Order: sequence, then structure tokens, then C-alpha cells
Amino acid sequence: MPYAFLLPTTSALSFIGCFESNSHPSLITEATVHREVLRNILKKHKRLPLSSQASNLTAVTSAILDYLPYLFALDAGLSGKSVSDEEIDVVLLKDIEVEWRPCLAPSVAGREAARVRGKGLDYEICFVLTTLAYAYTLMARVQLLTLYAATTPTPEQRAAAIMNAKDHLLEANSLHTYSASKSEEFTAPPAAVDISSSTQRGLASLALSEATLLVVLKDDLYPAHVAQGRNKSDRDWMIKAADIPKVRVGLFTKLSLAAGEHAALAHAQFSGLKNTKGSIAVDDSLIMYAQDLRKTSRAKACRFFGIESELSGKTGEAIAWLDAGKKELGFKTNEEEGSKTKVLARFKKNWSERKEDKKIGKGADWGNDAGRLEEARVIEMLDKKWNKQNDLISSQRIPSSDPLRATLSSGRNIHTPKAYIPPNLDADTLARMRAPPENGDDAARLVDDSDDSEDENPQGGAIPGAFPTASGSSVV
Repeated sequence: MPYAFLLPTTSALSFIGCFESNSHPSLITEATVHREVLRNILKKHKRLPLSSQASNLTAVTSAILDYLPYLFALDAGLSGKSVSDEEIDVVLLKDIEVEWRPCLAPSVAGREAARVRGKGLDYEICFVLTTLAYAYTLMARVQLLTLYAATTPTPEQRAAAIMNAKDHLLEANSLHTYSASKSEEFTAPPAAVDISSSTQRGLASLALSEATLLVVLKDDLYPAHVAQGRNKSDRDWMIKAADIPKVRVGLFTKLSLAAGEHAALAHAQFSGLKNTKGSIAVDDSLIMYAQDLRKTSRAKACRFFGIESELSGKTGEAIAWLDAGKKELGFKTNEEEGSKTKVLARFKKNWSERKEDKKIGKGADWGNDAGRLEEARVIEMLDKKWNKQNDLISSQRIPSSDPLRATLSSGRNIHTPKAYIPPNLDADTLARMRAPPENGDDAARLVDDSDDSEDENPQGGAIPGAFPTASGSSVV
């Protein structure tokens, strides 16, 4: 369900010649070495096939976490702050200039956005933190993909995967919030859309919305029941799904509405960038994802209202709530569809479902609709069940869904986002860096930008379906 971010790549950068430290001479060299390790890992990650990138995310996060203490130590030294109760003297010789490739900028199909050059240490810090947040979000996707494995996970495995994904998303939320505050300190708006304050605040709201929905998903057994029904190697789907207690249904309704509010905030931040004259815009796919996430969240709230009504014996009202959920998702209700239109709509929907199932089977590029189609499947399952029950037993009148949608109130937040605390170097590491660097020349030679252009496309070759040019690139 979380958005499928791409990890950025960056140009070579040596801090040697840009900074100088009399108190900790080795700090500049160590920061340069760790930075180059990160650059190489990001470059390697991009060249991997999509099916192999998930297993490489741990290496990416480890490299960033190793690099960040040195990066923040340089920042503290320039600001005159102490690190682990020790003063660090860092002198700026010249501003660093580094290029990062934005992942959220609009681009022509088949081509990536060009790298954007930025000046100053804050530009580097914001991009590194944003890359870490992207990696955490992708790790959450890996966890949630296990819910659709060929072997249906046990309830314990399912709960563990959802909670791990939730923790990753909350980490991403704190990183985006910190980066938003950091980017507001720029003297001029950053040229890269990824690290603008509006984008970062939108991404923080997006991660918080997804984390809130995962709290609901943990105990919402209807999506798991629908997933089991699609699993050809599973027979447990024949067993009736467990009912949700009425008390928890009310809580899930509030949480789903809160998730929708966070998604609406994210959509407003992203759309504001696009509608502001002279500002840099984010890609339309991210704007659409935030909009779909809001629709999915509000449709879940309608479904839980329907479950609450059905538990109270109000089957007609429950079916009306399902119709409200369909409208929130952008689908037509049974009454709105004519006989011919209904057949065509069902054919189109079944084709979309099969297409999404193939994406899940490949483990890449799935969930780009923010769970909208999955929620539609759950609503359709309950709609069939309750309509049959109402026709045979209850015979209750089904009211209009529009007045019910108008009663949707505000949600309830369950997460209290934690502030990101920049990591510090420990006392032993700082003590070692008081000595002059032993491999300063080797570190300078380690930073080689001769192959920076090799990561222009993920597989290192021509773009499929494009025309090769004389320079070896591709024209779409």
C-alpha cells in the first residue's frame, strides 16, 4: 500500500578542501569515506533488477545510518554546538556543491529527471534524510507484500508484518517532519522538489495516514479474507471470517477518518506546489496516490459504519453505507449502473483486479492505487452477502447513501509522532578523530566521479522501446 518511491542517486563529493578541523582532523576524511560508500550503494541499488532491490534496502539504510553521525558532526562543528559533550571545531573553507537526482519531479516517460545541484551542508542533510525515509517506506512495502504470499501467513505472522510496516512508516514520518523544518532554514527555496518544505510536510502526512490505516488493518480481517479467496493454493477462505466487536468497529471508523484527513493534507501540500506559479511541482502520480489514499480511508470508514449497522440489525442502512463507500471510491452503486453499463463496468473492474494481482505476484509496482481496488473488493463481498440476506430475511428498505456520507465527522488520531533526534558520534570515535588522518590522500582518490553518468537508467542500458542515438542514449 505505501507509495513506491525510487531511491535517488548522487554525484561524487569530497569534504576535503571544503572543511577543516583543528580539533578533530580525521573527521573530514571519515565523513568523505562514509559518504562515498553511500553513493556507491545507491548506485548499485539502482542497477539491480526490481525483484532484487527489496533485499538490498537493509544495505542502503545501514550505509545512511553510518554516514549520518559524521554529517551531523560537521553541522554541529559549523554551528558551534557540542557532540557527546565535546566541542568540535570545524572551519568552512568553501561551500560544498553536490548534485542529487530528485525522485518526485515530473519527467518525460522513459527518462529520469536530471540531477539538481545544490549548495551547502543543509542541502546534503535534507537529501540524505529524505533518502532514508524513502528506504523505510519501501521496507514497509516489503513487509506488507508478505500478506499476499502464496502461503497465507498465520495471524501472528500477519500481525508482526503489519506492526513492522507501521514502525517503518512512523520513522519515515519523523524524518520528513525534521527535513521540512530543516528546509525552511534555506535562504532560498531549494531547486529540488523532493526537499522543499511543502513536499516534506506532505510526505510526513502521507506516512502518518498510512501508519494509521495499518492499525486498522491489523484487526480488520475482511481484507485478509478477500485475499485468501484469491489465493488459488489456499482453502481456508471457505471458513467464515471472524466478526469484529462492535466497540472496535467504532474505533476503526474514527481511525479511518483520521487517515483520510492526513491524506487530504498531503494532497493539499502536493497540489499547492503544482498550482503555485513559479514553484517546482511534484509528479502527478504522487498527487493521485494521495487522493486515492483519502478515498480509500473514507470508504473504509463507510464500511465500518455499515458493519456497525448490520450488527445492530439494520441491514438496509448497512447496504446504504456500502453504497456510500463505493461513491467515496469513485465507483457506481448497483442502482446507478444500467444492465449494459454494469456488465462493462464489471469487465473493466475484473481486468483491473487481474492486472493488480499480477503486479503483486511480481512483487513490484503494486499498490499504486493506495489500496482503493482492494477496499472495493471487500465492499463488494459484503454487498453480495448483505443484499442476499436482506432479500431472503430482512426485507428492509435501503435508504439513500448521500445523507449518510454527509454525516461523516472528524477522525481520531492514535499516533503521536516522535521528533527525530539526530545521531551523535560516541566519545570513543571522537577521541580517535583527534589524530591526523592516516589515509587522507587515499580518501581523496576514493571519490571518483568518472562514472557518475552510468546510473542514467536502472539497468544501465538503453530504454526498451526507445530509439538509440549516436551518443548511446535513447530517445522516446
